[in-house]
Amino acid sequence: MKRDQSMVLIIVQLLLLAALFMLEWINQPQGMLRGVLFIVLFFVTGSLLLIRIQFRTKLRSVGAALKRAVQGNVNTRVLTNDDPIVDEVIFSINELIEHLAKVQVLSVRSEAARRSLLTNISHDIRTPLTSIIGYVDALKDNVAASPEERQHYIQIISNKAIVLKELIDEIFHLAKLDADEIPLQVETVDAAEMAREAVIAFLPELDQHNIELRAVLPEEKCMVLVDRLSLLRILNNLIKNAVQYGKEGKVLGIELAETVHSYQFSIWDKGAGIAEQDLMKIFDKMYRADRSRNTVNGGSGLGLAITKALVEKNGGTIWVESEPDIRTTFNFTIPKAAITSDTKISE
Repeated sequence: MKRDQSMVLIIVQLLLLAALFMLEWINQPQGMLRGVLFIVLFFVTGSLLLIRIQFRTKLRSVGAALKRAVQGNVNTRVLTNDDPIVDEVIFSINELIEHLAKVQVLSVRSEAARRSLLTNISHDIRTPLTSIIGYVDALKDNVAASPEERQHYIQIISNKAIVLKELIDEIFHLAKLDADEIPLQVETVDAAEMAREAVIAFLPELDQHNIELRAVLPEEKCMVLVDRLSLLRILNNLIKNAVQYGKEGKVLGIELAETVHSYQFSIWDKGAGIAEQDLMKIFDKMYRADRSRNTVNGGSGLGLAITKALVEKNGGTIWVESEPDIRTTFNFTIPKAAITSDTKISE
């Protein structure tokens, strides 16, 4: 470690003053004024030395605190003193340590989420793969007693393969969203017309489950500024979710209302609903309530996470309200478009 040059100089200054004082005392014992001046010089030099020692001690404590923070102890803090300049540095260091603490917490949560995501994905991939392998082995071993049973096995394999493909597609889509690799083609579209387009695609499924459709959509144009494909996917995901988990309620509703700066979509059903403890996690990746993790409902657990990401990328917000067995509503907003004479409207 290099010596502190300023401290060495102060010590040398102190020794020289001591020598000069001795010389003056020997040569001019009556010089009171000079003696006073030398005493003042001694006092000043001693004070400088003391301040320097205190400063070095404070620097050592700061260095030790930073070393503890680097080693993972982000609960440490550096205490201030009476020096405004040093205090300013200490405040900055404490802010840095606090930021490191937040980063550490986020890192732990991210790692836990990553592990949970990998566990859930491996489970959801393994389940259809196991079924596919089982039925393929059964066909190879001629377990099917008739052509009809053989066709049934093939249909099951086809269905499981479709489920597996949809899961993999959603994983890749979500990964691209997280990496911001999906460019948005923002344009002005009619939100009411987009809602009608999305609902029409689900009419056969609604008829199949005897689900009543209650649509409250304005007749006039409701112009929003959005990526058309994103909005269509958001609506499809939420309607599919309502049909999948709310078909027991036999009612599906879709509403569009105007707010100050946006239009608000509301898609609701009267199914089993979402428990209060699940509401805050419903948009997390791979999160599903226990009753939803079954082969009847299916679902990858990624649809709502993708929906949330798309809504936010388009400048909106999304939230859910649920009274189990009464009504569950997914709401999201999309910013209004500023209509001018040159505005391009997509039909």
